[in-house]
Amino acid sequence: MAVLGAGAAAAWFVLARPHAAATALPAPAQYVPMTPPFVVNLDETPDGPRYLQVEVQLVSRDPLAVEQLRRHEPALRARLLMLFAQQTYEGIADRAGKERLQAEALAEVQALMTAETGGPGAEDLLFTSFVTQ
Repeated sequence: MAVLGAGAAAAWFVLARPHAAATALPAPAQYVPMTPPFVVNLDETPDGPRYLQVEVQLVSRDPLAVEQLRRHEPALRARLLMLFAQQTYEGIADRAGKERLQAEALAEVQALMTAETGGPGAEDLLFTSFVTQ
């Protein structure tokens, strides 16, 4: 009987106490779409001109950072356009190239936001569409 009582007490303790994992969840991610899509000419190849069209969304969990990202979108677009226009078709043809470009784009965003606001602003940058032609 004592074993049964100890088991019931242990079950109550585990089930009744708040779970640490539930309180440790991060704030919800907020997505800031950069519209319209970016369209740039890639460096020419022997096959002729190539183009890149990419849709970008910035990710932050801080409502103030989201507001600041929207405020500085023209400067962010200018920096990202310059970065995207420097790419070659071969350099972004595979997954590794796309991931490298994504990391470079995030670094550009965070550098500008740090200079303008004192913080990185975006914690991630997503390509939600990526078309080369």
